[in-house]
Amino acid sequence: MPIIVGYTTKPEGKAALQHALTEARAHGESLVVVNIGTGPHPENTLAGEEDLAEVSRMLKATGIEHQVRQLVRGKEPSQEIVDLADEIGATMIVIGLRRRSPVGKLLLGSNAQQILLDASCPVVAVKA
Repeated sequence: MPIIVGYTTKPEGKAALQHALTEARAHGESLVVVNIGTGPHPENTLAGEEDLAEVSRMLKATGIEHQVRQLVRGKEPSQEIVDLADEIGATMIVIGLRRRSPVGKLLLGSNAQQILLDASCPVVAVKA
């Protein structure tokens, strides 16, 4: 069964990918790396082709079975990840968290919070 990792090119996305890779190795699972375009200009939040190709090369070198998906369907990233986890029967979701101000910590981050609340599988949140 797969582990889903929410991937961005930012440090928190890369930390999530590294942790998901560690989990996949430890449990003999595959990875589904998901990069999601959001907002009125989704192309601004998507990883570039070269970056995703580098992720694929790195994962291929590890021997971990994987898929890299880029989604631009108009849903909130949290909903995309939760829906995909349910659809493929994910055993875990790994997401990255960025550093927040004291007020921001109160809210955690809307996408991270929604994933934690809505996911039917365990969610691991890692910091960069």
